[in-house]
Amino acid sequence: MTAASGDGSQDSGQQRPYKRVLLKLSGEVLMGDTAFGIDTETINRLASELIEVQRSGVELAVVIGGGNIFRGMSGMASGMDRTSADYMGMLATVMNAIALQDAIERQGATVRVISALYIKEVAEPYIRRRAVRHLEKGRILIFGSGTGNPYFTTDTAASLRAMEIQADAVLKGTKVDGVYTADPATDPNATKYDTLTFTEALNQRLGVMDATAMSLCRDNHMPIVVFDVTTPGQMLRAVSGEAVGTLVQEG
Repeated sequence: MTAASGDGSQDSGQQRPYKRVLLKLSGEVLMGDTAFGIDTETINRLASELIEVQRSGVELAVVIGGGNIFRGMSGMASGMDRTSADYMGMLATVMNAIALQDAIERQGATVRVISALYIKEVAEPYIRRRAVRHLEKGRILIFGSGTGNPYFTTDTAASLRAMEIQADAVLKGTKVDGVYTADPATDPNATKYDTLTFTEALNQRLGVMDATAMSLCRDNHMPIVVFDVTTPGQMLRAVSGEAVGTLVQEG
């Protein structure tokens, strides 16, 4: 498996590290082995790995979800208005972003939280050129509040921000080591894909990201790497262009 550049081309026979990446983390990853909330040991380990990636020379931005605190769909299912529920979910992502920022800063790195919702007391407003400048200065970015709009997932926010900052790839950190033909937790015959095309992933509904996010990446030649973020060292290997997880790109 070879790493792809941001324009959809591939390096012939040689793996190449990405120079700028957008890492998508679900809120659930922050829970560790707990039932909800934020596990201190887990967030400190993630912070350490993010710093390791940044210090390797990679410009790093993160989009984080809020499912460990609040899920918009669960609120809607219990009778809450969908728009209100989604805004509450966006605020949950800001809480996670601030927690991750604190963990990173306590380990000596420079980080900025940028919010699509205007919350000037705790986060910078999203301005694309300013965000890019932070990356160029070697600061880790954490994007909160998704796109700032209801009805859009953090997957879509990750794809959108990746395009806007001109990242080389979207890295999706999950609790499994790639994309499988079925859920490996329930199907012992599930097999892992090393590579997939966007069309295959969409047609087979493999759940890499939601359809809007996948289509956005496909249309803009943005490769996606799905990998196990719970395994120490995998994040650095992924940004280094090693064959970890599943690479989704144009056929």
